[in-house]
Amino acid sequence: MAISSRLSVAIHILALLEVNKGTRMTSEFIASSVNTNAVVVRRIMGMLNKAGLVTTNPGVAGASLTRPISQITLLDVYRAVEGEGCDHLFSIHEKPNPKCLVGRNIQGALESKYSQAQSAMENELQKITMDQVVMDILKDAQAAPSN
Repeated sequence: MAISSRLSVAIHILALLEVNKGTRMTSEFIASSVNTNAVVVRRIMGMLNKAGLVTTNPGVAGASLTRPISQITLLDVYRAVEGEGCDHLFSIHEKPNPKCLVGRNIQGALESKYSQAQSAMENELQKITMDQVVMDILKDAQAAPSN
C-alpha cells in the first residue's frame, strides 16, 4: 500500500544529471547513487525521456537534461513517471459490501475528497522547480560536517 517511489527516484536522477552536468554517467553509476538496480534507473530514464525531460543515449554516452533545470517542475516529473492525468495517488478499495451502509456509500464519499487532495498536491508540485531541489541539496552538502 506504499506510495510509489518513482517520483523520488526520478527527482534524484534529474538532480544528479544537473550536479554532474558534462560528466558521462552510466545507468550503473546513477543506480549506485540512488542505491537501486540499474534496470530501475533505465526504466525511469525511459519515462523521463518519453516526457521530454531528458535525452538518453545508449551505452556510456549517458543522458542529459533537455532544458534548464529551472524550467522543470516537480509536477512535470510526477506526470512523467506516474502518467499524464495521474489521479491515482489515493485509491479506493474495490467491491465493498453493498449491503452495508458504509460499504454502499464509501466510494462516492471519498472520490471528491481524494480528487481535492490530488489537486492540492499537484498545485504544490507545480510551484517547486528542480533548481530549488538542487539548491537545497548543495546547501545541505555545504552545511554537513565533513568526515
